[in-house]
Amino acid sequence: MNTITAAITAVGAYVPDFVLSNKILETMVDTNDEWITSRTGISERRILKGDKLGTSFLAIKAAENLIEKSGINPADIDLVIVATTTADMPVAATSVYVATQIGAVNAFAYDLQAACSGFLYGMSTAAAYIQSGRYKKVLLIGADKMSSIIDYTDRATCIIFGDGAGAVLFEPNHEGLGLQDEFLRSDGIGREYLKIDAGGSILPASRETVENRQHYVFQDGKTVFKYAVTGMADVSEKIMERNNLTKDSVDWLLAHQANKRIIDATAHRMGLDEDKVLVNIHRYGNTTSGTLPLLLSDFEDKLKKGDNLIFAAFGGGFTWGAIYLKWAYDKQ
Repeated sequence: MNTITAAITAVGAYVPDFVLSNKILETMVDTNDEWITSRTGISERRILKGDKLGTSFLAIKAAENLIEKSGINPADIDLVIVATTTADMPVAATSVYVATQIGAVNAFAYDLQAACSGFLYGMSTAAAYIQSGRYKKVLLIGADKMSSIIDYTDRATCIIFGDGAGAVLFEPNHEGLGLQDEFLRSDGIGREYLKIDAGGSILPASRETVENRQHYVFQDGKTVFKYAVTGMADVSEKIMERNNLTKDSVDWLLAHQANKRIIDATAHRMGLDEDKVLVNIHRYGNTTSGTLPLLLSDFEDKLKKGDNLIFAAFGGGFTWGAIYLKWAYDKQ
C-alpha cells in the first residue's frame, strides 16, 4: 500500500483595503518611518474597517479566494481549521461559522490557538488528519484581526501588527510530496512576556480592567526578540540536519513575518542566500496566524513542484517550530 503524505494543493488569501502606513502612525504615536523600518522592516500594514467585521470576515474571504481559484466544491471539504488568536467571540468557535458561510456543509470545524505559531501547528494537525486516511480535504485558515487587540497609543506594539488571512487546502498525495517532517516546541516561560492580561478566566473583564487597558496586547519586546531569534534559528537548523538538507537543497524559507532581523538571523543560521527567503513583512506587518499562508499566496508563482520549503515560526506562550514540506504543484 502506498504511503499517504499530506500535500498543499491550493492556496488563497485576503487582506483589507485600508493601508496603515508608517507615515500615518507618525501622526498617532511618538515614532517615525525610519525608526520603524530599520528595526522591524515594516513599511505598512492592513487594517480591517467596518462595524461588526471580525476575524471570520477575513477567514471567509481567504477561503472564498481559494475556492474560486481551485474550483473545488465546498461540500467536499471534510474539516475546517481556523488558526487564530483573535476569535470572533468567546465560546462559539470562529471556524464553525466560517465553514457554514463558505458552504462546507459536510465539514466539522474547530479553532486552533498557538499565537504566532498557530498556522504552523495547524499544518501539523491538518497533515495528520490526511495521513490517517480518513479525510481527503482539510481546509486550514490562518486569520487574525490584530487591530482589535492593539492599543494604538502604545508605540511598542501598534507599529508591528496588521490584519489579514490566508488559506491552504491539504489533500492526500502518493508521490511523496507534501509534509515531510516537523519539529515543534513550546515553553511556558514565555507566558509573561507576550500576553493579554484580562478577559480570560484568571482576570475576567470588568470596568477596572477596561479602564486599565488590560485587554490589549502587552509585549516585552527585547525578551521576545531574544527568544525568537534563537528559537526560530535552532529549529530551522535542526529540521535541515535531520533531513540531510543543505543550503543548496533548500529552495525556500517561509519564516513568520514578525521582524525582518529575526527572519535574517534564521536564514543566516541556515546558510541561505537572500534570494531564497520569502518576505512580505514590509507590506503587511505581523498578521500573526496569517503570515505563512500570505507568503504562500504572494509567492505562489515562484513555487515549483518538488521544491523543498522550510516553514518556521515563533509565538507567544512560547510556541515555535519548523516544518519541512515538498511543494506539490506548479501553478497553472
